[in-house]
Amino acid sequence: MGVVEVRRFNRVVTQRVGALHDAYLSRGRPLGQDRVLWEIGNDGCDVRSLRARLDLDSGYVSRLLRSLEDAGLVRVERSGDDGRVRIARLTEDGLAERQVLDERSDELAASILEPLDARQQERLVAAMGEVTRLLTASMVRVAVVDPRLPVAQYCLESYFAELGDRFDAGFDRSRSISADNAELTTPAGLLLIATLHTEPVGCGALKFHGSDPAEIKRMWVAPEARGLGLGRRLLTELEREAIAYGAPAVRLETNRNLTEAIALYRSAGYQEVPAFNTELYAHHWFEKEL
Repeated sequence: MGVVEVRRFNRVVTQRVGALHDAYLSRGRPLGQDRVLWEIGNDGCDVRSLRARLDLDSGYVSRLLRSLEDAGLVRVERSGDDGRVRIARLTEDGLAERQVLDERSDELAASILEPLDARQQERLVAAMGEVTRLLTASMVRVAVVDPRLPVAQYCLESYFAELGDRFDAGFDRSRSISADNAELTTPAGLLLIATLHTEPVGCGALKFHGSDPAEIKRMWVAPEARGLGLGRRLLTELEREAIAYGAPAVRLETNRNLTEAIALYRSAGYQEVPAFNTELYAHHWFEKEL
């Protein structure tokens, strides 16, 4: 459903922005090289992050960088802090070329808007913003991860820090109902981690209790990933995992200050129920049959 429309959109966009030409923006290079040049930026970028941002394999990125090095626009060097890390930096010619690319890109954007009247321009810009958000959301990956891994610990520590900021009296994890690493490892439970360009942007966990309802824990979305529908996606994935493990329902407790989370749970069909535990920081308890 919608595949035909997506393909038609892709064809129109690639043609309109000039991606089909070998010399993008009349600079004698294909779009891939120019995008890498732009992404490196004025301050440089480590090659690993460059690959992640562009979702390209290491071999292809290496070929693009070699082409730019041969053209005298980029130099790749070892980091002074860690010899295993390679940093790509623009040369003086590269910085000048990036400036030209910015100017040409502005001209291309203006040429797309110019034939349209003011109302059409507003509609196009608004639609582009929505498409950008949806395409970004489609690039988020969600997977079960060992809670002991650094990516998982980053999410959990970020979750604890946000609770500390938002709760009236702060948050002390030692006084809260536990959901430690062992409890978030199968078969006792699991931890989902969401990543965007390999960077962690959200998490959610389950604790299983046999034939009793599973507990949802550690729901968190990074501020930069909010507005992408990621909280709902994590919640849906947790429900699917709970069903797969035979749980008849899922339940959770939450704090009154987490108003966005409360709205999400209610809109997703969770019903407020009497307190089913003695969580110190909870004001609301929810349950949903699966």
